[in-house]
Amino acid sequence: MSLQNVRAQALQVLATMALFLAMLWINDWLFRRLEFAPGINWIYLPAGMRLLCTLLFAEAGAIGLLLVSWWVSFVFFFPDDPERAFMGGLIAAVAPYAVYRGASRFYGFEASLRNLTPPRLLVLALAYSIASPLLHHLWFAWRGQDNLVQGFLAMFIGDLAGTLIVLYGIKGVLALVPRAAR
Repeated sequence: MSLQNVRAQALQVLATMALFLAMLWINDWLFRRLEFAPGINWIYLPAGMRLLCTLLFAEAGAIGLLLVSWWVSFVFFFPDDPERAFMGGLIAAVAPYAVYRGASRFYGFEASLRNLTPPRLLVLALAYSIASPLLHHLWFAWRGQDNLVQGFLAMFIGDLAGTLIVLYGIKGVLALVPRAAR
């Protein structure tokens, strides 16, 4: 791998981290009162950024998500529960990356994502909105936690709503950009 590729990958990791943190801040600012439980919101915009960064940056996006998810989990969400912080951060990065890899294999995505059609994007949003809560709640069940069905439903709804808002919000912004600039 050339130095230029390493730089590009590092920039993608940093961009992922910055975008996720910005979306986390916006989500907290707009939807703080819609928290079901710590780390589970009825509308969770960072879920959309997780999927988007993974689609755009692949492995670099997943690494950026892992690092930033660990940081916010250890520092903000679960500072007194290192096991939950570690696993929560890991699952937060693995879920969108697994959906991306599965979809890449199934749909044969090109590096440009040119063949990522709106119906396929909707399928990915649904798949991710199931995968992330499923992995989290399997781990919660293994830990012996209660309230799993309600927590799963809240996380699914929040992840799906946040993902759709982010994806369609970005689509709307891109529609405003002149075609030549895109």
